[in-house]
Amino acid sequence: MTGARAAVATLHRYPVKSLLGEQLDAADVTGTGLTGDRALALRDTTTGRIASAKHPRLWQRLLTLTATTDRYGVRITGPGVDVHSTDPGAANTLSVLLGRAVVLTATPPEQAQLDRADPDAVLRDGITATLPLVTSTLGGAAPGTFFDFAPVHLLTTATLRRITALHPGRTADPCRYRPNIVVDTTADGFPEDDWVGRELRIGDDLVLRVIVSTPRCAIPTLAHGGLPRDPDALRVLARHHRVVPLPALGLQPCAGVYAQVLHPGRIRPGDPVRAA
Repeated sequence: MTGARAAVATLHRYPVKSLLGEQLDAADVTGTGLTGDRALALRDTTTGRIASAKHPRLWQRLLTLTATTDRYGVRITGPGVDVHSTDPGAANTLSVLLGRAVVLTATPPEQAQLDRADPDAVLRDGITATLPLVTSTLGGAAPGTFFDFAPVHLLTTATLRRITALHPGRTADPCRYRPNIVVDTTADGFPEDDWVGRELRIGDDLVLRVIVSTPRCAIPTLAHGGLPRDPDALRVLARHHRVVPLPALGLQPCAGVYAQVLHPGRIRPGDPVRAA
C-alpha cells in the first residue's frame, strides 16, 4: 500500500457459517475473529460434515438464508423461514428447506470437516454436476472454531474495482466474497497480495498478521439472496488472478487475504489501515 491511503469501509459478520450475514457499525475483534462471527454452523446428521455452500450441489440453498444476531442468539430468515437459534423446532424447519437433516451447533465436532468442490470443475461442469470434492478439517488457524483457514478475512475496494473492470456489465458485490473487513484503498489491482506475511494495524489497537491469500471456491458464483447466479464472479479470477496461497493447493483463483489476530481491538468504518 505504498503511497496509497486505506481505511475500513465496511464490517461484516456471518453468525451462521455459509449463511448470509449482517453489516456492522463497529466490531470487537479477538483471537477468534469478530465477536459472534461463525458462532453457529449446521451439521449434516447423515455425514457428520459441516454444511457449506462450497459444496453447491448439496448446499446452495444456504445462501437463501440470512443470519442476524440479537440479545437472545441468532435469528435466521429467508423465503418462508423465520426461526431463532433458540427455537426447539429450528433444526426441523431448516432441514425441510435444505432437503437434508441438519442440526444447529455452536461447538465444532472433533476434527470437524466440510467438503469443497473443485473451483475449476464448477466453472466447467456447473453446480448441479457431481464434482470432485476435497475434504478439509476446520479450525486449523483458530482451534475450536468453524473457520476454514483463519478468523479474519479482508478484501479491498481495489480488488472489487479490478474484478468489475474485468467483468463488464456487472459490479463486483463484496457479498459474494464474504469478507469480514472491506478496506477502502486508493491502490490499484489486487493490493492484498503484498500484505501476505505482513502485519496490519487497524484503528488504535487491532493488529493482524496476514497469513495467506484467499482461495476462492464455488460460493461467489452462487445466488446470494437477491443477487443472481454469476459464474464470472469466479471465472474472472480463474483467468486473471491465480496465485499459490499454500504449496499444497497450487495455483488457485484468489481474492482477498486471511489473517490471524496478534492484538485484539475494537474497529469501526473509517478507521485507518496501515501495513508494516
